[in-house]
Amino acid sequence: MKKHSYTVIYEEDPEGGYVASVPSLPGCYSQGDTLEETEKNITEAIELYLESLYEEDKEAPEEHLWQGRIEVAV
Repeated sequence: MKKHSYTVIYEEDPEGGYVASVPSLPGCYSQGDTLEETEKNITEAIELYLESLYEEDKEAPEEHLWQGRIEVAV
């Protein structure tokens, strides 16, 4: 079993709770009432996503993601 590591983006949901997405895995999203629950849920979503790829004899994508922060004055 190979280990994989992916960047997860967490955002507050305006209606409450949190939403998580994995930019390197298109369509891989989850949510939860707390950050802890959201992390648990997105971990499961990633596992299911990768399992579905393996069932189709596809490889797990490598992450090619760079993160930065841009500050602008308007």
